[in-house]
Amino acid sequence: MCQSVPMSNNARGAICVLGTGLIGGSLLRAAVASGYEAFGFNRSQSGVDAAAADGFDVSSDLVAVLRRAATTDALIVIAVPMPAVDAMLTKIAELAPDCDITDVVSIKGPILEAVRAHGLSARFVGGHPMAGTSQSGWAATDSELFDGAVWAVGVDPDTNAASWERVVRLAIDCGSVVVPVVAEEHDQAVARISHLPHVLAEVLASSGATGGALALGLAAGSFRDGTRVAGTAPDLVRAICEPNATALADVLDETIDALIAARTTLRENGDLGAVVETGYAGRTAFENRVQREITDVTPGKPGWLDDLRRAGQAGGVIRSLDN
Repeated sequence: MCQSVPMSNNARGAICVLGTGLIGGSLLRAAVASGYEAFGFNRSQSGVDAAAADGFDVSSDLVAVLRRAATTDALIVIAVPMPAVDAMLTKIAELAPDCDITDVVSIKGPILEAVRAHGLSARFVGGHPMAGTSQSGWAATDSELFDGAVWAVGVDPDTNAASWERVVRLAIDCGSVVVPVVAEEHDQAVARISHLPHVLAEVLASSGATGGALALGLAAGSFRDGTRVAGTAPDLVRAICEPNATALADVLDETIDALIAARTTLRENGDLGAVVETGYAGRTAFENRVQREITDVTPGKPGWLDDLRRAGQAGGVIRSLDN
């Protein structure tokens, strides 16, 4: 556990969630379940009505929501797709510039750049819960979505310690463990373990459908599991993957090279070559990974951000802020 001063639920302050789709809505549910004062904004009135029917405080009036955030010193959580982030930051800069800010968008570099461009970096801490389903919208939200999940939290240069602790505590209270990471390294990593799987699932699903009724009739567990995320709405997949185009393209190059090598050995020798062994080794490494708890870093002390970055690179996680 990182060393910190324990805080009560009341001392944590309010949570303002901008966007109540799957991730934002699930975060709103989880925060309320953990005892936070939490409220939110959603662009569509149907989403607002659905949340209200379940007893949650959500409005389609962004100005009123942000004014409330400013009044209550809320932690603002940006939970809209990347194309809508800039507009949100513009309104935050206008109406709630002194609030702590985090996000749950699947890339961090472009978010950090946009935050800096709007002059909001002093109290911003990037975030990315590694959780989700192929469903979307308020109907898919679940207060337990983040239980046991990994939540990436930024430790980029000049991160404010108090803001960082607030974001980490929210992630932990939602049931997650925290991995500290800088934006560039986060985006490179998720290109491999999140965005590439989306692309491969799309290709696999397309290949199965091209095989016609017989292929789909024979499809079973490996096809189902390998194509699960291809059931995500196409516009959402684009919003997740395309902003990370550079890192994703690099990983796709590696993947294509590996597939070409497998095709070559299959045609020439009748075997798949190294791809099966390296794939098995990779899966085994994933199953056997060790999440060492980070216990020796105090936020705000000299070198704390570099210490956390190195700990995250080594597979470390934060499970608690209280000693």
